[in-house]
Amino acid sequence: MAVEPDSAGVRFPPPFLYLGALLLGLAAERFVALRSFGIDWRLLVATGALLFVAGAAMMLAAAGLFRRLGTNVPPSQPTTLIATTGPYRWTRNSMYLGMALVYAGLAIGFDGPIAFALLSLVLIAIQTQVIAREERYLEAKFGDDYRRYKAEVRRWF
Repeated sequence: MAVEPDSAGVRFPPPFLYLGALLLGLAAERFVALRSFGIDWRLLVATGALLFVAGAAMMLAAAGLFRRLGTNVPPSQPTTLIATTGPYRWTRNSMYLGMALVYAGLAIGFDGPIAFALLSLVLIAIQTQVIAREERYLEAKFGDDYRRYKAEVRRWF
């Protein structure tokens, strides 16, 4: 992924981190004794589907808002403005939260406790390697406007 000079400097697409960990966790289920949450499959599928739909809706709403506002979605490209409407009224990281919900939904729906446990490591990596870089970049680029937004809206939820 080409990283633009005027960007947060994120060197890998965050969705790939979520996807890679999910696939690794689901594959590990075949080789480890802990293969199930031990809950009825219908409840797992229903819960997983609900989380998946909520996460996908949040991601699509956030990406659509970025496109309507004319700013870039990938963190390797320049940000032209701070999105403060739509899902960004409640969380500064709508897309990453949406990805986490989609991930959790798939891990639960596929009865993957190992994959679900790996989500915590993914969130740590997203926080330290992506969000921290984005916050430094946005604060340097937008100054007090971003600091005010940061003070008013939570990072995750």
